[in-house]
Amino acid sequence: MENKLLIYGANGYTGELVTRYAAERGLKPILAGRNEAKVAELAAKYGFEHRAFSLDDTAKLDAALQEVDMVLHCAGPFSITSMPMVKACLRNKKHYTDITGEISVFETCAAMDKKAVEAGVMVMPGVGFDVVPSDCLAVHLKDRLPTATHLSLAFYGMGRISHGTQATMTMNVGKGGAIRKDGKITSVPAAWKTQEIDFGATKKMGVTIPWGDVSTAYHSTGIPNIEVFTVVPPPSLKMMKMSRYLGWLLATAPVQKYLHSKIPAGGPSDAEREKGKTLMWGKATDADGNSVESRQQGPEGYTLTAIAALNIAEKILAGNFTPGYQTPAKAYGADLVLEIDGVDRQDI
Repeated sequence: MENKLLIYGANGYTGELVTRYAAERGLKPILAGRNEAKVAELAAKYGFEHRAFSLDDTAKLDAALQEVDMVLHCAGPFSITSMPMVKACLRNKKHYTDITGEISVFETCAAMDKKAVEAGVMVMPGVGFDVVPSDCLAVHLKDRLPTATHLSLAFYGMGRISHGTQATMTMNVGKGGAIRKDGKITSVPAAWKTQEIDFGATKKMGVTIPWGDVSTAYHSTGIPNIEVFTVVPPPSLKMMKMSRYLGWLLATAPVQKYLHSKIPAGGPSDAEREKGKTLMWGKATDADGNSVESRQQGPEGYTLTAIAALNIAEKILAGNFTPGYQTPAKAYGADLVLEIDGVDRQDI
């Protein structure tokens, strides 16, 4: 079977980047998506096969999956698109990966662990910037302090975000924040907590957000209390706080339609990605007051996503996988992210 990898959503911003990197590695994925013309054009550019179908076309979806061993799902918003693909993968006994950062997707996939084990396949959402680098940092901190009961993670992405990422963020505006408390995911107000974060190269004010690690870091480490921070511009922080009171309005269809219409197309250029980078920080503490801290630096987020996703895809295709629901660092260890050129980690 020459084409063992299906990239669905290949014509999106991140999907196109993944496709380009796949070609550079000598991989020959089948490209797929809803838009026949765009997928066909992209496939012709690289000499790949392509398929066009929507996720509610079960016959075409199943037929495409029968041609491959695994899926790299790049078509968001994943809270809408992931389950049809996950269920199809389980039905056809194919491995599932995606590049989501949405807590609901991680938790839904985790609940399907038994079915994945029975199917003999691995289900691993979050094989991109969220959550590979932060998941690896979380496991590294847990390894340094096995008694840890609390985990704080923070990231600073220095670069522009894509249309798809902004669309997902817009869809979730007004839904508040989330942390993990005593092992359970707990809702908190938007911008619930702020804290100055020392990333080493710079110090920035971080704010809590409902990042995917609120879900995944618990599955990876067992640490029951988890908070995730990011750095946002002051106007964005102000808007986050305002959403506590206006969330109901921001979630209405007319406002959502307006906000989505204002999102610029595309994403960062190659030059912008080359200049961008990501900074991370993490701290684990235990009940006795012991603590450990580490920092991590890496390439720009979309670059890291494409490389990490394909690194994991190659492992799976080589037979290196664990059936069931898995997180990146749980399956492949804390040093998985260090396989990416430009990633560096320091213990403080």
